[in-house]
Amino acid sequence: MPPVWLLAFLVTAWMQATYLPMWLDFGGAWADLAGGLLVGGGVLLVVLAATEFRRHRTTIVPHQEAERLIQSGIFTRSRNPIYLGDGLILAGFILRWDAVLALPLIPIFFWIIEKRFIIPEEDRLRRKFRMDFARYCEKTRRWL
Repeated sequence: MPPVWLLAFLVTAWMQATYLPMWLDFGGAWADLAGGLLVGGGVLLVVLAATEFRRHRTTIVPHQEAERLIQSGIFTRSRNPIYLGDGLILAGFILRWDAVLALPLIPIFFWIIEKRFIIPEEDRLRRKFRMDFARYCEKTRRWL
């Protein structure tokens, strides 16, 4: 499950900041502010996407079959707002914790999420919704 991956990456970043800081930091107050904004933006994306799933009465669980193809709300801007929100949350906490050495975790997280969840989800949606999904992919980007 993606939240488990996010938690594992957050724990890794926190451990790096706590036990292996290497006297590196992002520079104080601006990093706290930027980190807070990223975490807040990530949580907002997750909430907006979850609201759309609930409104359309379809599953939010990644490996289950979707009943409907959601193309409204936040899904008009990104096909994967929850995963994007998770990445923003990870980046925000890395900034807040001054976990400089954990920065490579961000692209690694996105790579794992894409390979383990997004590609299989898109394959299922492509098989079930065919042309509707193809049109959706043409007008809405995977991330932003």
